[in-house]
Amino acid sequence: MRFYETTPTHDLTYSDVFLVPSRSAVGSRLAVSLAPRDGTAASIPIVSANMNSVTGPRLAATLARRGGLGVLPQDTHHQDMDAAIRWVKAQPIGFDAAVTLAPSDTVATALTLLMPAVGHGIIIHDQHGQFLGAIAAEQLAHALPSAPLGDLLGDRMVSIDFDEIDGPRAAFDLMVDAGIEFAPVMHEGKVVGTLSRTSALRSTLYTPALDTRGRLSVAAAVGINGDPAGTARALAEAGADVIVIDTAHGHQDGMVRAIAAVAALDLGLPIVAGNVVSASAVRDLVGAGATIVKVGVGPGAMCTTRMMTAVGRPQFSAVLETATEATRLGAHVWADGGVRYPRDVALALAAGAASVMIGSWFAGTIEAPGALALDESGRAYKESWGMASTKAVRERFDRLDAYELARKTLFAEGISSSKIYLDPLRPSLEDLLDMITSGVRSSLTYAGATDLSDFHERALVGVQSAAGYEEGKALPVSW
Repeated sequence: MRFYETTPTHDLTYSDVFLVPSRSAVGSRLAVSLAPRDGTAASIPIVSANMNSVTGPRLAATLARRGGLGVLPQDTHHQDMDAAIRWVKAQPIGFDAAVTLAPSDTVATALTLLMPAVGHGIIIHDQHGQFLGAIAAEQLAHALPSAPLGDLLGDRMVSIDFDEIDGPRAAFDLMVDAGIEFAPVMHEGKVVGTLSRTSALRSTLYTPALDTRGRLSVAAAVGINGDPAGTARALAEAGADVIVIDTAHGHQDGMVRAIAAVAALDLGLPIVAGNVVSASAVRDLVGAGATIVKVGVGPGAMCTTRMMTAVGRPQFSAVLETATEATRLGAHVWADGGVRYPRDVALALAAGAASVMIGSWFAGTIEAPGALALDESGRAYKESWGMASTKAVRERFDRLDAYELARKTLFAEGISSSKIYLDPLRPSLEDLLDMITSGVRSSLTYAGATDLSDFHERALVGVQSAAGYEEGKALPVSW
């Protein structure tokens, strides 16, 4: 990457910079590779943040199915983390995980799990696990909230036999010919997943992130206190493919010790550590055994670190400096936080990030943890909160006695509750992935790059004023 006709004299964030188009021989956005090549199985450079309101097993499985990587948060109790990893590993690859309810469950319950949007649906099983039928999600919009789902079952919905699916294109054509948008996938009389036209289409465009046994990949986070090595070993035994050692201040002795302890286990897995913002921190963490360094202090939408402590650094400059040093050392960086638009993801990659971590943006999706709710105007939202907030601290230390918990909570910072509204046009994580990867692919073509390493080499970055940034936004109304 090089700057266009300027040499910055101060640190920059994503809104301060832009990409200048270069001569390109790349004919199509689908002709470029977005694989990060950072030692993980990811085929797109997107990682979901290890936040309780962002990454749960459902989101992690969906993201891996489209080539990204979900990081399960460290606050999860060991038995729950083990179960979450194993659940992700058990999910289908070529079609979607089924959302299953009982016939006695109500429409209101179903609407906490998904929006009444085309291409989604509910599978109904009885108390013995017997398949009773399926309900297209759009039916929920016209039913009473108190109505039992069993009352919505009419003639059995057309299903697709697993053994008759000859690839995603054939599945798409089959659904078009049958005039259906959503269907259960059956194998030997049991539902093994669901499929929509759009998910079949996506399977022709995305390459799933899989482990060596052909199962969906998933990462898991561990803190630096207690027994990080023991926890990392347990996570690996459960099936975690990447270990993320995480703390707010990554450039500290406790982090270096934790990395060294985990690296000494020789698990054969990528070790991610952070968060940091400087080249010297990268040297220390990579020297201790980290293969990927997580970069970003304070740019997240739920983070108040910079306002509370004055600590942090504008994210574009932080990524640029740390990625340069990591590359010199044979390591990689993940840019963690601060992205609001696909352009920001592209700029982080141009600066040298292997992947970009996304938090609050993904919290507002149907796959994120937590129940969907409606505000007074009927808009759907989910709750989100910062990982240093009172809510997060109480969840993290819920097994402490009342006195110790009160001490921990007294100095909590960050936002404890915020409504993250779902985009009615893009309610799913997959909808956002389509938008983000489409934008990033186009960024590569503008730079004449065929893959991310080529993009980093060829990217031409300019510096702009606040007015320049505003000029680039679409107008919400006609003039």
